[in-house]
Amino acid sequence: MRTLVVGASGHLGGEVVRLASAAGDEVVGTATTTATGWSALDITDRAAVLALIGAVRPQVIVNTAYRADSWAICADGAANVALAASTVGARLVHVSSDALHAGRPDPYADDDPPTPIYPYGAAKAAAETAVTAIDPAAVIVRTSLIVGDDRSKQVRLALDLATGCRSGALFTDEIRCPIDATDLAAAVLELAASDHAGPINVAGPEALTRADLGRLVARAHGLDPATVPTCTVAEGGLGNRPGCIRLDSNRAATLLKTPLRPVVEALGRRSRHDEGHAG
Repeated sequence: MRTLVVGASGHLGGEVVRLASAAGDEVVGTATTTATGWSALDITDRAAVLALIGAVRPQVIVNTAYRADSWAICADGAANVALAASTVGARLVHVSSDALHAGRPDPYADDDPPTPIYPYGAAKAAAETAVTAIDPAAVIVRTSLIVGDDRSKQVRLALDLATGCRSGALFTDEIRCPIDATDLAAAVLELAASDHAGPINVAGPEALTRADLGRLVARAHGLDPATVPTCTVAEGGLGNRPGCIRLDSNRAATLLKTPLRPVVEALGRRSRHDEGHAG
């Protein structure tokens, strides 16, 4: 199996590469520059995307590329990858985000329509629309905050705040369903081998505030959880943001062999792994 991972230098992309390679796949990765060791690809350049995917001719494409402040990468780039995938007949897994929901007390089902209220969410919603229109057979994985080792933005942020390396705070009134990167990568590859089409929620089984997640990260790394600064969204002076976003991942949990483990278990596992390789 030849698998192309778009965004291979990122946290999730790197885990997809690792697991696919371990399974015996021939893996080709792309990143924004060759300095990462992967093929350089600007996914906002449609001709470049078509050329590279036409040359590689993968059986599976996993698109993990994103940049929260770039509509061109999140939306236009996703459309370009979907077009190229359909051109070569590749199985496409597009990684989406819970950010496309506005937030509500009740959990979101797999096929709940997007209700974005800020630019990143709107870009991810547009990406889903484009991918579905271009390649109806594609899998769209809606996920949440991704944790794991120090490649995780969520982990780095919590540790930097706890140690005073950066200013800011984690919100006590934003709720998400964080998931371990390895669990998510395994689920992505399992879905690639399935006949599922359309959106499916793949997130952790527990809902946590960003503040609680930060405290768990601190504790897993031997720091005092109380050192993590916290505040509400309003106190942070930010504008309109989704509050409570719970993804109902029961369908994925039933469909997949990959366990979607509580994030506290994942962080504990990472911590033990790090201790075992210390020194």
